[in-house]
Amino acid sequence: MLVETTDPAQLRKQSSQGGIGLAMSGGGYRAMMFHTGALYRLNEAGLLGKIARISSVSGGSITSAYLGLCWSKLGFSAGRAARFDLLVDGMRAMADTTIDAGSIIAGTLLPGPASDRLVGAYDDVLFKGARLRQLPDDATGAGPRFVINATNMQSAAVWRFSRSYMGDYRIGAIKDPDVKLSLAVAASSAFPPFLSPLVLPISQPVEPAPGADLNRPPFTASAMLSDGGVYDNLGLEALKQFSTVLVSDAGQKIAAEENPHRDWPRHMLRVLDVIDNQVRSLRKRQLIESYERGDREGTYWGVRTNFADYGLTGDPLSCMSRDAAPLAEIPTRLEKMPREVQNRLMNWGYAICDAALRAHLGGELQDRLGLLIAPPDKFPFPGAY
Repeated sequence: MLVETTDPAQLRKQSSQGGIGLAMSGGGYRAMMFHTGALYRLNEAGLLGKIARISSVSGGSITSAYLGLCWSKLGFSAGRAARFDLLVDGMRAMADTTIDAGSIIAGTLLPGPASDRLVGAYDDVLFKGARLRQLPDDATGAGPRFVINATNMQSAAVWRFSRSYMGDYRIGAIKDPDVKLSLAVAASSAFPPFLSPLVLPISQPVEPAPGADLNRPPFTASAMLSDGGVYDNLGLEALKQFSTVLVSDAGQKIAAEENPHRDWPRHMLRVLDVIDNQVRSLRKRQLIESYERGDREGTYWGVRTNFADYGLTGDPLSCMSRDAAPLAEIPTRLEKMPREVQNRLMNWGYAICDAALRAHLGGELQDRLGLLIAPPDKFPFPGAY
């Protein structure tokens, strides 16, 4: 569904689709590894196999897209994947490789944009030429629908890639898109200004959707795409209809600066950071308010969340005595990450996801989902966080 609305009453009406939606934010490799840890806990709790839709942005799309590509090999039973290590191995391989600097330099010195190099880098390490049609077919129950979000700079709307369609609500939908998975992820993670834009030629028919006021050339000939976080930095738009929504947020909080740069390039970067921070805060506040009103069930956890805020009586992983703040300050880069830092991010994602689940997925909801979420007794990876 491509129709969008911002009316609160209409949003409450829309929050009626059964099943569970999961949103994963951007944040470069920091997000990629944090979300992997959270997914580990969701899998352990028996929730992963029960998710109906996974919506991702930027760095979160690396994790999501590879999870989708591996889905049929994960060996699900009772909502749990026996071969979750396949995802972990892929994410480690990606985190072992710097791809942003080389893409930017090549895009500056050689013909062709930096985003083209990003597509190639994702293919070389992870996707190996796989296409969107290799994601699970949710229409047949083969797995959840994976939605990879980018931003269409022509229509100023969120552009969605999925197995069954791509497009936005102003231009229309391209059914069964013949597009590489690496391209979808590169569009979703095309951080402005250095990796943006990614220009997507459109050769398939674009079918109009309700409200598609731009269903005409040049909008239907190509799409100029940028990072999904420009429009929706939590990936929530694709989950508006879900009554149960889980949100994993690896975004940073912008730091105060006593003397911001005054030169145009660096000052513009600061402006972009301020806008991103404001939009993220607004979407988070709207999400929490929707939980509090009872419009939907679910929970939110973030790389900057304070464990104590969940008010749990048990602390089996001794999170109260640990400081996760340095992990939230890891730069938003697609830059090689030491294995020790990878482990810490995955362990923190695991721990804070666990706290959110135990605090906000009550007994009634667990019963409906056929779950019994028990506290963990150890971290999944060496070294805690």
